[in-house]
Amino acid sequence: MSDLPRKAVTRTAKLAALPLGFAGRATWGLGKRIVGESAELVGRELQQRTAEQLFKVLGELKGGAMKFGQALSVFESALPEEVAGPYRAALTKLQEAAPPMPTRTMHAVLEERLGPDWRELFEEFEDKPAAAASIGQVHRAVWHDGREVAVKVQYPGAGEALLSDLGQLSRFARLLGPLIPGMDIKPLIAELRDRVSEELDYALEAEAQAVHAEEFAGDPDVVVPAVVHQCEQVLVTEWIDGIPLSEIIADGTEEQRDRAGQLLARFLFSGPARTGLLHADPHPGNFRLLPGGPGGEDDWRLGVLDFGTVDRLPGGLPTPIGVSLRMTLDGEAETVYELLCAEGFVKETIDLDPEAVLDYLLPIIEPARVDAFTFTRSWMRGQAARIADPRSPAYQLGKRLNLPPAYLLIHRVTLSTIGVLCQLGATVRLRDELEEWLPGFVTGAAEAGPDEEETAAGA
Repeated sequence: MSDLPRKAVTRTAKLAALPLGFAGRATWGLGKRIVGESAELVGRELQQRTAEQLFKVLGELKGGAMKFGQALSVFESALPEEVAGPYRAALTKLQEAAPPMPTRTMHAVLEERLGPDWRELFEEFEDKPAAAASIGQVHRAVWHDGREVAVKVQYPGAGEALLSDLGQLSRFARLLGPLIPGMDIKPLIAELRDRVSEELDYALEAEAQAVHAEEFAGDPDVVVPAVVHQCEQVLVTEWIDGIPLSEIIADGTEEQRDRAGQLLARFLFSGPARTGLLHADPHPGNFRLLPGGPGGEDDWRLGVLDFGTVDRLPGGLPTPIGVSLRMTLDGEAETVYELLCAEGFVKETIDLDPEAVLDYLLPIIEPARVDAFTFTRSWMRGQAARIADPRSPAYQLGKRLNLPPAYLLIHRVTLSTIGVLCQLGATVRLRDELEEWLPGFVTGAAEAGPDEEETAAGA
């Protein structure tokens, strides 16, 4: 019934061929150099061929393979430029599209879930998908009440595919590591595995999207489509037009890039404060730039899609994030260190120099130190190189820090959003958003010091 290769052995064979292909191309490259071709030219061609094979396979398999590729795609800006170039086009394709499932398969899902008369629910229904992604594809339609809608249909066998892919990918995570220098691939794959059941549950997604749609209804900056109908494997929401963020990254004007970046930062920090939920899949395929912002039709709003992965934060982002960020900016090394210890970022068995910890953190939070900061690929590459170089003090210190489970998804979403801001090359007034939305960042805001945190933990 499904065009997803459902047998684990089939998908495993395709994924297992990737490291073999890497090794084969390396041998081919060595042969080319032996016969006298430029190592630089051979290297570029090698990277191009590797990128094409990797993202062709990840895109074709959809499921966890494509989900993993999308998660990697936002870190493209951390790659050295000579490596990033060949990968950029392949990554962009992965953010926006995957091969669709056959029409008959899609019809069978709709008939099973909406009933044999499912077409009567729609005035119009386009069989050709408007978008195809990791676990489902989207069709444009007109609901029976005249509203334009997006109909999201889950691939049959998507759950099996997700788990099979991510299990196989974790087995050769070390081989994939060089694609994103300085990034530990295995925890990323483990986290994606942990989120599989949520990702597949369209009832949870509909609930999260409905909360956002209600809260942001009439908002001048952010548009979230309302939920129209939901059942197992099918989610119907209002349709929104707009320019995909991947197109803004590729060809957008400076004004569009800056506006998109500002709104992306605003949504990252305002979403948890306003809804108690963190949208946790911030790759460019999930955002649109729509006309009609506060300045009129020539201004822009941010359309937000896909609420399949969220972090539930009833009190908004944890106050210690804002408090420690402000104290770091103020140079309060001892107090920051105490707070990091209390929150579990430094284990009890580890003893670090507070001033060294401050030196480690300050370059990372540079965007919060100034009124406006221009996010660039070169800045991102510099941070990645500093933290990833084994000879660097930052690398040695970073290895001794801990990331508590409660902060894991927040950390990845923040890093991913920064990655997208760097792809945009956007100038963003980040400090404005922190002051408005991040608990504890403004002096005098409600905050808990280490003693109060320990008291609360023991209560």
